[in-house]
Amino acid sequence: MKFEEKFDWQLLFIMCCFITVSVIALYSAQQSPQYDSNFAIKQLVFYSIGAIMIGMMLLVDPDDYKKISWYLYAFGNLMLFALVLAPDSIAPVIKGQKSWFQLPGASLQPSEFMKVFTVLVLARVIAKHHEKNKKTLKKDFMLLAKLVGTTALPLLLIMQQPDLGTSLVFIAILSGMILVSGISWKIIIPIFLTVASLGTSLILMAIKTPQLLDKYLGVQQYQLARIYSWLQPTKFEDSSGYQLVKAMRAIGSGQLYGKGFGDREVYLPESQTDFIFSIIAEEYGFMGSCVVLVLFFFLIYRFTAIAFNANHDYSSYAMVGIISMVAFHVFQNIGMSIQLLPITGIPLPFISYGGSALLGALMAIGFAFSVSYHQKTYMFGD
Repeated sequence: MKFEEKFDWQLLFIMCCFITVSVIALYSAQQSPQYDSNFAIKQLVFYSIGAIMIGMMLLVDPDDYKKISWYLYAFGNLMLFALVLAPDSIAPVIKGQKSWFQLPGASLQPSEFMKVFTVLVLARVIAKHHEKNKKTLKKDFMLLAKLVGTTALPLLLIMQQPDLGTSLVFIAILSGMILVSGISWKIIIPIFLTVASLGTSLILMAIKTPQLLDKYLGVQQYQLARIYSWLQPTKFEDSSGYQLVKAMRAIGSGQLYGKGFGDREVYLPESQTDFIFSIIAEEYGFMGSCVVLVLFFFLIYRFTAIAFNANHDYSSYAMVGIISMVAFHVFQNIGMSIQLLPITGIPLPFISYGGSALLGALMAIGFAFSVSYHQKTYMFGD
């Protein structure tokens, strides 16, 4: 087959739509007097770098990613460990988090790339386990232990930063891949119910007895403030609830069709990153917001089609991890903007401004292109 026949033009079209939405939204955001930076141009530069990366990843067979997945995983963990030990001159503490390496003219957030590395290695763990073991309840427990143990190392390193939002993404990736790993539901259902109960208990403790969380779990006051401002944002409008109140006012003021390009009235600091959805909703209203949601729906639908059509189980498992990662990002980012979920520092994929976050997401897209490009059709089955 020729290149144009194997290339995934549908996925390319979806990504072009995301580029357009991102650049328009960021161009509008940078008009605020608080900024003196051209976010739209910088985002195009990041997309250009990402396009080169995707082109290189496209040429690599998914089976080769399977072979090098442990090396990528080890490299990512090494970067996270170096970040913990690095002095403030190299890795400064920004807003209470030590998550970035400060490089000349740029910054690098290793956890954004570690998400994809973890997806690739978890997919290998599942595929290898099923190749070597027959399905029994004991073997299912072994597989679960492997998946949890593999995710635990980067998760613990990220919690040292501390970065709650990114930690939740790793948990979402692990959860999604457990669901499709073939582990018996007799194991999965009790575990998920236990985790849900534990999460609910922690939220109730944060409301009723926050001193216990501080004493036994070391939960910081600013982390508890996120829970309080989530439940009663107007009460904390002058402090921790400021951004949430402004975000909801911006979204609500857009009404059905929005105020139009550049006609924003609600001031929202740092709106080009975590609250880019508020800008879109205010300027283009409910209809514009629906367009963004439909784009994400088509992206996840395309990912699902690639996973179903993949020739190897490894590729399918990895695509499920990517779907879990992107879906959680979208759900959490938009959910926190409308008070559905507490605020965490999670960007909206492919739209929010950010170098490491965007390049990490485009790395996942590069793998999806690779799976789709190297898909083979056999006359007599697989």
